[in-house]
Amino acid sequence: MLGSKLDILKQEWIDVVFTGRNKAYGAYDLRKANPRNTNRALAFGIVFFVLVISLKTIINMIDGFIPKADEKVKMTDVILQPPPPEEQKKVPPPPPPEPPKPKTDMVKFPPLVVKPDVEVKEDPPTQEELKVADPGPKDQKGDPNAEIRIDEPVGNSDIKQVTEDDGNKIFVSVESSPEFPGGPAAFTRYLEKNIKYPGVDRENNVQGKVFISFVVEKDGSLTDISAVRGPSPTLKEEAIRILSKSPKWKAGIQNGRPVRVQYTVPINFTLGEEQ
Repeated sequence: MLGSKLDILKQEWIDVVFTGRNKAYGAYDLRKANPRNTNRALAFGIVFFVLVISLKTIINMIDGFIPKADEKVKMTDVILQPPPPEEQKKVPPPPPPEPPKPKTDMVKFPPLVVKPDVEVKEDPPTQEELKVADPGPKDQKGDPNAEIRIDEPVGNSDIKQVTEDDGNKIFVSVESSPEFPGGPAAFTRYLEKNIKYPGVDRENNVQGKVFISFVVEKDGSLTDISAVRGPSPTLKEEAIRILSKSPKWKAGIQNGRPVRVQYTVPINFTLGEEQ
């Protein structure tokens, strides 16, 4: 024996095994190159294992050397809602009006309470006082012109006849509508005589109706003249101009008196006839 420890992969043993055999067959070369191939495979395995374990670390290191592209910021329009309206402070209601004076004078009549004479602070009215005045909660001067009121509070207010009449109220519908002097036919003749057709609209063949809104005052004058709608701005301006020069109208009548009335009339602009 060559030794107590046998290593069949040693070259000496390989030569002994293949003594007198065909070493060119291939098995001899495999046995001979086995240590080198085993070591090489082990080295490759260790390197591959290390690469797999440290792959994430390597990638992070590579990312640290590569400059990153600028991040694109996406702009989004944000529509802000208007703030909630502030709560308006509630205005306290006005104090109630002072009640009117009574028709006759009043003398204070204290409530009847049974007490000793020494504890009485107020004496009741005398019979002479009650002949010319009525008993009441307090001394009150009367008004001979006042109406007789029963079970109603009294005060120091003088009675005044107040007639509510809002002279600035604008009516939309009245008993008798405003009218141009002479009626609708006269109004048409007035327009035909005084309207000047704008040149730009004549060249562009612009035609149509202009609706004019205005207020007929109590004296018949026209105020707050405006063009509600129309085919062109220049036709609107011409309609406003001609109404501004209009003579006074017949005022609207409501409850037998002249009032302010909101009125709307159409003015037709056409190139079929000379305006």
